[in-house]
Amino acid sequence: MTDKRTDEMQTFDAGRRDRPRGRPGLVLLYASEYAALPPAWPFGRDVTVIGRDATADVVLAVSAVSRRHVEIRRDGEDYVARDLGSRNGTLVNGHPVSEAVLEPLDELRIGDAVLKVVDEGADEYGRYRIDGAIVGGARQAPASDALVGGLQMDRILAELWRVARAPLNVLLLGASGTGKEVVASELHRLSGRTGRFAAVNCAAIPGNLLESELFGFKRGAFSGADRDKPGLIRAADGGTLLLDEIGDMPLEAQAKLLRVLQAREVLPLGATTPEQVDVRIVGATHRDLGRLQAEGKFREDLFARLNEYKLVLPPLYERKEDVFVLLSSFLARLGRTDLKVSFPYMTALLHYDWPYNVRELEACIKRSVALADGPVLLPEHLPEAVTDAMEGYGHAAPLPGQPSRLPAMATHGAPSEQELRELLNAHGGNVAAVGRVLGKARMQIHRWMKRYAIEVEDYRS
Repeated sequence: MTDKRTDEMQTFDAGRRDRPRGRPGLVLLYASEYAALPPAWPFGRDVTVIGRDATADVVLAVSAVSRRHVEIRRDGEDYVARDLGSRNGTLVNGHPVSEAVLEPLDELRIGDAVLKVVDEGADEYGRYRIDGAIVGGARQAPASDALVGGLQMDRILAELWRVARAPLNVLLLGASGTGKEVVASELHRLSGRTGRFAAVNCAAIPGNLLESELFGFKRGAFSGADRDKPGLIRAADGGTLLLDEIGDMPLEAQAKLLRVLQAREVLPLGATTPEQVDVRIVGATHRDLGRLQAEGKFREDLFARLNEYKLVLPPLYERKEDVFVLLSSFLARLGRTDLKVSFPYMTALLHYDWPYNVRELEACIKRSVALADGPVLLPEHLPEAVTDAMEGYGHAAPLPGQPSRLPAMATHGAPSEQELRELLNAHGGNVAAVGRVLGKARMQIHRWMKRYAIEVEDYRS
């Protein structure tokens, strides 16, 4: 992404400023005994043995775990998991393995415990229990009812506290459903600004109406303008305005927004005199603004003005350690804290990649609550998309797809960017389906997409 800065601009990814990498290791995603377990375990220097036995390097006192269940050894830059003849086997991304190279975000199931692999920060994760409790330290920022989660949400909250009262515009980047509007609202709350918080979805308003909605108009400016209208920017004077999906804003409206940011004034349609405004602009998008600039669809000078401070919100599949606390939060909002979760239900929640992020998880929980006819949430209460992702769980991984299924594609190694885009297009952005064709775990498809800066939502209708 193009990064244009002036001396007064500050641009950081959420929570990454001056942060040491820390050690790789495992982070607990769920076990019914989670309260008695550490939230995370850094890997040892050479070999880490995991099991129920007190002599194991990681003592995992969880049902279905063998005395010495699995070892994780360092092999050059890689970490390799090897099952030690355990009774119930070791699963990586839902498939049993005797030995497997571990990648960041891989899902590792050992008995009735589900964990994920991290390539850094295992020590930091160790302070955040999956129910939201803090152990062995303190949060980086005061907890928020709006932004629920562990380490990664705490980092974002810390950044919001740092920047909230500074006179900086903010750019929020992240996929749909990651909580951009919630973050913008929290930024406004922490800012102390006395005006209102307002939000507008630039993609939801036709281009010919967006200007009048944002900048307002004077009576007689066009047919039907029978009175003055202040517009959303004026209405948010003294406050904060979120321009969601700003990557979809027409170029003409971009030029007028640039004037607002530069001169702190707005010119309504039909007006001859600009009006002064004091408004913080928060731009949010899931689009690749760098690519849009290269295509001439987004102004570079507007990007520079918006990008005074940048926060990148992680997708839910990158922070699955938050799924349980999010579930608990949604149950509390629905007044159903009496409901318990079964292990198979949690396993399915953690195995699914949540392409529509927290918004999709919330809808899933609402559905489950509506269907539950007893005190426990069960797999049959889950939507079809989640249960479909469990197909083949616990069985050997699928073989790579046949050459005829891969258009001009090699069956070994990583696909090219074009090949991966063709598969995503053919499967409507269904990452699991692409993984089945390539014989790869969904996480590997996500890693390739990240390498090529591919936005999966570009392929979903």
